[in-house]
Amino acid sequence: MLLAGVPKGLIVAIIVFVVLIGIAVALYFLGKKAQKKQAEQQEMLQANKQTVSMLIIDKKKMRLKDAGLPQAVLDQTPKMLRNSRLPIIKAKVGPQVLSLICDDKIFDDVPVKKEVKASVSGIYVIDVKGLHGKRDDAPAKKKKGLKAWVDKLQEKAGAKPIR
Repeated sequence: MLLAGVPKGLIVAIIVFVVLIGIAVALYFLGKKAQKKQAEQQEMLQANKQTVSMLIIDKKKMRLKDAGLPQAVLDQTPKMLRNSRLPIIKAKVGPQVLSLICDDKIFDDVPVKKEVKASVSGIYVIDVKGLHGKRDDAPAKKKKGLKAWVDKLQEKAGAKPIR
């Protein structure tokens, strides 16, 4: 009977507020723990990296079980991540054709049907360093804004864009 004169709506709002603050604090500490774990993994990858010359045959985002990776990799992967799509590179390293997992940050920069020098740690491609020849498959910069929209509409209509 401590809160007899307080409206029920205020009590419910206070309880919801306290629960939300508890959730925020829990997420903060879980985030710090995950950041520390990721930093340790990055440090381990950097310590074990090797520079390898390889010919990139194909690159796709595909499911882990469809990628053609060794069974040991599939067994070590958490069940939640087995159906997620990962950037996979098929590359010829020496006489072998291998399926490698690529870093998301560099996946778009990896050229197909080109020979590259890549930093590899196990089956994980960390970085693409040297490129032989010119990059003719570099992504074109897209226009943004009203001008791009007008140009697109004029192109669809068959008119020349205004310059």
